[in-house]
Amino acid sequence: MPLTNNDRKLYADLDRAKTRREHGLFMAEGTKCVLDTIGHFEVRSLCATDKWLAIHGHEIPHQVEIITVKRNELERMSHLSTAPEVVAIYRIPQYTIDTEMLSPGITLLLDRVQDPGNLGTIIRIADWYGVRQIICSPDTTDVWGPKVVQSTMGAISRVKCHYTPLPDFISEHRGIPVYGTFLDGDNIYSCRLTETAMIVMGNEGQGISPEVEQAVSRRLLIPSYPPGAPTSESLNVGMATAITLSEFRRNLLE
Repeated sequence: MPLTNNDRKLYADLDRAKTRREHGLFMAEGTKCVLDTIGHFEVRSLCATDKWLAIHGHEIPHQVEIITVKRNELERMSHLSTAPEVVAIYRIPQYTIDTEMLSPGITLLLDRVQDPGNLGTIIRIADWYGVRQIICSPDTTDVWGPKVVQSTMGAISRVKCHYTPLPDFISEHRGIPVYGTFLDGDNIYSCRLTETAMIVMGNEGQGISPEVEQAVSRRLLIPSYPPGAPTSESLNVGMATAITLSEFRRNLLE
C-alpha cells in the first residue's frame, strides 16, 4: 500500500500537539525507538525503506501494516536532524491512573516541566528506578511529542504519564508523604525516606509552583559539595530526579 500525500503531510505535522490531539496519533523514529515500542502500542502504519526491512522486517509483527518508502519520503516526514530509515505511527493510548500503585510505591509528580528532552530523560530515569507512572501538571509538555518519545529510549513503553492538576491529585490522596526539592530543605543524604511517597519535581527555571509547594509535606535539599563553595545555580531537573530517586531506592536497601 503506497503512502498517500495526505498521510505524509499528517505524519510530518505530528510535531504539533494540536495535530496529535486531533488525530490521536504519535510518531516513533529510528530503529531502536521503533523496535522498543512496536509491541506496546496500537500501530496505524509503519514506514520503512527496503534496506531497513531486509535487515529488521522479521522483527515486526505480521499484523502490522508496512509501507515501503524511499529515504527522501522519510526526510519529508521526520522530525530528526538526520532522517531515519523507519518510522512508526501509533495511536495514543488512553490511560487511567492506577491508584493501587500509589501505596506502597513511589509516584513521580512533574510540575510544569517544559523541555521535551528533560521529560524524556525523566521517563527514562523513572523506568530505571522502577517508577511505573508519572503524574504531570496540565502545563507540562506533551509526552507524545517526537522529541520526548525519542529521548525516552523506549521507556515510554513501560512508564505511563497522566495529566491532571497536581494540587487536586495530592489532596485526593492525603496520607501519602509529599516530597519536594528546595534550597532550604533538609539534606536528602541524612533524611530517613519512606517506602511510599509522592516526589514533586518542578519547572526548569522556576521550580515548584506556589500552589503545589503548599501541598509538600517534606522539603529536601540536594547539597552541593563542598559546602559553601561556589557552584552552578541549580541542577538540571533530570539530574535532580535521578539523584532523588536513587536516594529513595538506596534507603529501601538499608
